[in-house]
Amino acid sequence: MYMNFVILHGSWADASQFDEVAAELRKLGHNVYVPEFPGHGVLSNDKNVTHQQITDAVVDYIQKNDLKHIVLLGHSFGGTVVATVAQEIPDRIDRLVFSNAFAPLDGQSLYDQLPPPVQATFKQLADTSGDNTIMLPFPLFRDAFANTASLEEAKAMYGKITPEPASPLFQKLDLKKFYSLQIPKSYINLTEDIALPPGPFAWHTNQSSHLGFYRYIEGDGDHFTTFHMNPKMIADKFVEAGRE
Repeated sequence: MYMNFVILHGSWADASQFDEVAAELRKLGHNVYVPEFPGHGVLSNDKNVTHQQITDAVVDYIQKNDLKHIVLLGHSFGGTVVATVAQEIPDRIDRLVFSNAFAPLDGQSLYDQLPPPVQATFKQLADTSGDNTIMLPFPLFRDAFANTASLEEAKAMYGKITPEPASPLFQKLDLKKFYSLQIPKSYINLTEDIALPPGPFAWHTNQSSHLGFYRYIEGDGDHFTTFHMNPKMIADKFVEAGRE
């Protein structure tokens, strides 16, 4: 049975992050929609955006396209948007999928989910940017976000990223309604993804445990590379996570 995927990208990314995966899902007969966030990609002219503006943009996109029976899937930062969007339009969503994604508890921010050394780095980068953005230094991107890539592949991916608006990462989120919803959830964990390092802050089981009951899907890959280098495997994991 075909599914209606709405895929939400993460930080230092844009809708093009999922071009190859979307193509594989469409080959399988699924509908795929990848909205662009304000402050990102083709909408990156104004970096002074809030988490609410991103949420509103995704809700507006879904409503304008009259999308229903959605598998709403978020990667990384996109997990926080999955949660806030689900609160707005729960009746349009059949399943929520978190792909190595943040799932803050009520009243928390994405920033609250980070290990203290990463918090300090992000705060310093935002404070010294001059426009409240965070640009990943290449060594951090290479080792934590593209650790399975060759050096050439990592450089090519890094060349496409732009500074990330900082405000949405620091905003405390009211997620009381999200945690009361009865929409089924799935968590995809790529085991080589160390953007959140192994230990108490790991994607699984730290972020995943916030969701309560969920379907667990596991695969190989890192935070950025695998979407481009093995999109068929990723598409298969997305289908496994989204099925009834």
